[in-house]
Amino acid sequence: MSGTLYVVATPIGNLEDITLRALRVLREVDVIAAEDTRRTARLLGHHEIETRMVSFHEHNTRSRVPQLISRLEAGQNVAIVSDAGTPGVSDPGLELVQQAVERGIRVDPIPGASAPLAALIASGFKMVPFTVFGFAPNKANDRKRWLEEVCKTPHTFSFFETPHRIQATLRQAGPILVDRPITVARELTKLHQEVVRGTASELVERFSDPRGEFTIIVGPAVNQLTSNEISLTDEDVVREFGRITEIDGGSRRQAVVELAKRSGRRPRDVYSAIERAKKLGI
Repeated sequence: MSGTLYVVATPIGNLEDITLRALRVLREVDVIAAEDTRRTARLLGHHEIETRMVSFHEHNTRSRVPQLISRLEAGQNVAIVSDAGTPGVSDPGLELVQQAVERGIRVDPIPGASAPLAALIASGFKMVPFTVFGFAPNKANDRKRWLEEVCKTPHTFSFFETPHRIQATLRQAGPILVDRPITVARELTKLHQEVVRGTASELVERFSDPRGEFTIIVGPAVNQLTSNEISLTDEDVVREFGRITEIDGGSRRQAVVELAKRSGRRPRDVYSAIERAKKLGI
């Protein structure tokens, strides 16, 4: 009879954020497959757990998955843990779970701390539906295309970002999200936890010297269309944009928000119409 693969959620910061069941499982399994054995060793040491560990990360997945599957098929119980949070959510683990499922091996999830859920709760945004997108791409052009795609999601969603890219990502997201509200959570559950709210453009300078890991929650899109609004063509949008910014002295953001309300379009669609007009020389 095969063993059980336990997918164990571990703390995202505060070492107290782990369930009694997770601690019991980590004590009782035959081996723990850890994304970072040094980091997991600190967690195990804090709770006086002496179970043997093996490394399991993105660079050794191909070789390690068959080894762990062999252990499971031989009747051993295996626990998989990531650096923080739940394995498989932007961390190694999915491949092993898929192989276990295909071979009829029991998979037992041990829930616990989750950065997206913790940030979502703090955001105050509508929670259902909710989508997690993982980390934004590294390269600026790839990230811009990625942002344009994920920001089409009308309901609340989240993604992760690193400290050295958070400003660039918020700057790129500003014209796409326009006035759509976001919550940025930094160092969740840790000593210097910080949760700030605003728009992407407003929060860019808030993180001039960023540290720690970031979870961004984007609130649901606001339906700007009402029965009293009149639809504007692209040419109307561009003409009015020029009037608001040049004659009335309004900012680009103010112009986009106003035109979105008046035209029944989403702010990012207004921005796209303006960018298209620039390319066509209108």
